[in-house]
Amino acid sequence: MTSLLAQNWRKCGIQPGDTVLVHSSLKRTLVEQDTTPQAVMESFLEAVGPEGTVLFPLFNFDFTKGAPFDIRSTPSQMGALTEAARLHPGAVRSGHPIYSFAVIGPNAEKFDVDNFSGYGADSPFGILRQLDGKIAVLDLADLNSQTFYHHIEEMHAVDYRFHKRFTAPYTDIHGETGERTYGLFVRDIERGVTTDVDPMGELLWQKGLYHGQRPKEGIGLRTIKADEMFAAVSEVIRAGRAEGLLYSIRK
Repeated sequence: MTSLLAQNWRKCGIQPGDTVLVHSSLKRTLVEQDTTPQAVMESFLEAVGPEGTVLFPLFNFDFTKGAPFDIRSTPSQMGALTEAARLHPGAVRSGHPIYSFAVIGPNAEKFDVDNFSGYGADSPFGILRQLDGKIAVLDLADLNSQTFYHHIEEMHAVDYRFHKRFTAPYTDIHGETGERTYGLFVRDIERGVTTDVDPMGELLWQKGLYHGQRPKEGIGLRTIKADEMFAAVSEVIRAGRAEGLLYSIRK
């Protein structure tokens, strides 16, 4: 089954040697393919081959509420596939306590970073773009997956988001604990800003930048090159078209 899944991922745009970030909902895949989260993780590793690298999001938002973070054991809140990746013996976990990633493959050490801002230039999102990486999304809408939009928004310092700091206990890889502060480029709730990126996702399909299949159709995986997504979204922001494509105002 692993090889069959790997073949399907390749048909949707993942190639040997790729560095790819995978966002996922496994519910349909597990049932229709009669498989396990571990096998799905291995299928993505097989799809990129020994020279490829896969990133799995381990996002956990408890730190924003003051809860302690332990880079060695704090679980992902992004589903069973990401937890399987976190427990992989070869995984490197990036350091941001809210937006961390499990990275497996020869480029993994490049993601061994302790970035202050979750979406900053030195974050895994920025590194993915520097490495000419891709983003793959399995059975999820853009709104429920594509955090890369917020990296692009931060790089353009959009005025409908702002930098916010969060402080809580943090335990590092050596087991040493102390209070740390990290940042996020968050939406301006007081202005009624609501993340609304699905219209931009449709534009990416129209431009031919998404490859593969839409959520719940076929195997349900689509891919996009990170630099091409960055360029298309940057064009929208520079043109003053972000409202209606990336966010909306709720009153």
